[in-house]
Amino acid sequence: MNDQTAIALLITLASALALNWGYLREHEAANTLPPLAISRPLHTVRLLLGSRRWLAGFASEMIGWGLFVIALALAPLALVQAVSAGGIGILAALVSRLDLARLRSDERIGVGLSISGLALLGVSLAGGAGPGSEASWINLGLWFAASLAAAIAALGPGRALLGPGPAFGIATGIAFAAGDIATKATVAGDPALAPVMIAGYGAGTMLLQMGFQRGGALTTAGLATLLTNAIPIAAGMTIFHEPLPDGLFGALRVLAFATVIVSALFLARRRVDDVEPRPQRPATLHPAPH
Repeated sequence: MNDQTAIALLITLASALALNWGYLREHEAANTLPPLAISRPLHTVRLLLGSRRWLAGFASEMIGWGLFVIALALAPLALVQAVSAGGIGILAALVSRLDLARLRSDERIGVGLSISGLALLGVSLAGGAGPGSEASWINLGLWFAASLAAAIAALGPGRALLGPGPAFGIATGIAFAAGDIATKATVAGDPALAPVMIAGYGAGTMLLQMGFQRGGALTTAGLATLLTNAIPIAAGMTIFHEPLPDGLFGALRVLAFATVIVSALFLARRRVDDVEPRPQRPATLHPAPH
């Protein structure tokens, strides 16, 4: 592993910490706001921008995103996303540490798998990390069209099947993944995809807040993190043609990718109380008349 790749992966870990800290703050803030709706995007934006707590979480998320962009400019997409997938373990640890929810046994397994996946990835880097190549416009166009269709399906039939929190988490992950793929293409020298990058991140941010009002932080953000990382890993190895090392190191890298994805599945499993009751605003107390 060269020094540039090592620096990129350290930056990615810092990015994951900032992103997931921001997610927790946004979840807290979103549950103090009136209902957010896809049908009223401007109203939703005004509510979010009017919350100082939400803005603090969003600022942390933006710092994480900026670090992520730097990492993508230095290392292959699949490697960066695999390290970033460890962020779901960070999220679970933060949720437990802040006493927002006690981790179940399967969530503790997920944290352990997340750490194990990152360790396996580190070992596999001894086999090298190829940069891949630019993706064709046709492949990118088909990928983004499929992403849009999948997000719509998640919010339609998927919402009735899985519940609102998981459905919004899945749609968020698909939108963020599209943004990440467009970001990689942009930093690789294709600035025409910058609008797709902005649209993906913008839609993902809005959907995530709506999901936070309808599900727990770990389930909603966990599913979003799973897909945000798993989808670009697949894109890195297919449309960007990022090579795997030969022999044992290649097998370890595939195992690392699989491990972080399975860890996310454990952490994002739906539980009975995933749809949390929205906190009630305290009634305004008026002094009794004298």
